[in-house]
Amino acid sequence: MAGSTLRIASRRSQLAMVQTHWVRDELTSAHPGLEISIEAMATQGDKILDVALAKIGDKGLFTKELETQMLLDRADIAVHSLKDLPTNLPEGLMLGCITEREDPADALVVHAKHKDKTLATLPIGAVVGTSSLRRLAQLRHHFPHLEFKDVRGNVITRLEKLDSGDYDCLILAAAGLGRLGLGDRIHERIDPSISLHAVGQGALGIECRLGDDTVLAQIKALEHLPTARRCLAERAFLRQLEGGCQVPIGVNSRFEGEELILTGMVASLDGLRLVRDEVRGPQEDPEAIGVALALALRAQGAGEILEEIIASVRPQA
Repeated sequence: MAGSTLRIASRRSQLAMVQTHWVRDELTSAHPGLEISIEAMATQGDKILDVALAKIGDKGLFTKELETQMLLDRADIAVHSLKDLPTNLPEGLMLGCITEREDPADALVVHAKHKDKTLATLPIGAVVGTSSLRRLAQLRHHFPHLEFKDVRGNVITRLEKLDSGDYDCLILAAAGLGRLGLGDRIHERIDPSISLHAVGQGALGIECRLGDDTVLAQIKALEHLPTARRCLAERAFLRQLEGGCQVPIGVNSRFEGEELILTGMVASLDGLRLVRDEVRGPQEDPEAIGVALALALRAQGAGEILEEIIASVRPQA
């Protein structure tokens, strides 16, 4: 690889840069002599902070600008939190690599006055900050006595809002807190029986141009096959349900022997209706497992729930 170069497009948030620098360093280690540059930019999702994510639209909120750089040949790859990457990519681009997953769980972070509480023991009316409809719906289902309030901004900004008393607690991704060196702020990892995580949560996805075999070979050095199989099953499940990033769809995946087990759920925004099931199958065919689970949930009414949500959160034409 001596003398070759690689251009990375990245969001410029602190977490995105930590993730991109990790990818850069791992690729440099795998390919001595590879020269890597990073172009950081703000995406639409980074710029619009006064509107709930679900009302902005969910296709490529945090990815479109990065993808444009690749399509214009100004970048060779883009590094994403995989949970932000839509399941249907623009023509000419592909998901080239999925890295080893960090802890995919949702995490409870509390204000100091609630340090002796858990999610189950928070007082009636405690204000929970989350911008995720998936977290909102599941927590409303299990804890209808809590109050939920939208929170935007990067992780550091959200923690500042929590510490200043705007919220009693936040729900954040454990992986993001860990990557930022803020793992000590995790008060409780939320059990999958309460909150199934987002599709791809905890893993990084590296996107590249279709047919760019040299770049694909370079980034494949970072591929983690067990994570890739789990995430491909999860993404197939989401794609089959035609759900974007901002709908209440949650998953959990695990291996038992040679089998991959995928659990999924769809819930109404008020948390009153929640359908949940699991499918298992050979791990060598993960996408078939995801499709099978989506069909099982559709048979239980998931499609009707999603149609109602999409109609309620999208701006009227």
